[in-house]
Amino acid sequence: MPRETRRLNVPDFVEPILAFLRTHEGWVIPIVFALAFGESLAFVSLLIPATVILWGIGVMVGASGIAFLPIWFAAALGAALGDWLSYWLGYHYHEPISRMWPLNKHPDLLPRGHAAFQKWGWAGVFFGRFLGPLRAAVPLVAGACQMPQWSFQLANWLSASAWATWTLGAGAFGVEALQKWF
Repeated sequence: MPRETRRLNVPDFVEPILAFLRTHEGWVIPIVFALAFGESLAFVSLLIPATVILWGIGVMVGASGIAFLPIWFAAALGAALGDWLSYWLGYHYHEPISRMWPLNKHPDLLPRGHAAFQKWGWAGVFFGRFLGPLRAAVPLVAGACQMPQWSFQLANWLSASAWATWTLGAGAFGVEALQKWF
């Protein structure tokens, strides 16, 4: 006798999550802020798969119809403040941090980072935000290499805004487009 296959009805599976988001909309903003902050904070980012969770939240935001702008702002603010703290730690504690894992396993990393920041400047910080494994390390190394604060902050805030748009917007606006299309 053939085994009956069960299809997962996505709307039935997703509807309770969407209802929860609509009911507890006030929690979405601090959760998104905390995830973006943790994703951008050196060392902590290794423990939290926040980008994937934020992609999912973006999809849920688009499907639920809750306001995108406050959630986007929370993600951008969390990401920028996480990078700012990582930069500050690197800037003020560059000697002890250079002896910590994973930098102590790669003694050439700081000199190479310094050379990269000399060559690319703020663009290295901006594009580093979009390279998953380097996302939280770039600000720490920028601080440890004593990159000028103004150029770091320019790249930090601009890239945090672009990253939040990309991370949340792809799901949120993609779902809206699919709902209209189908």
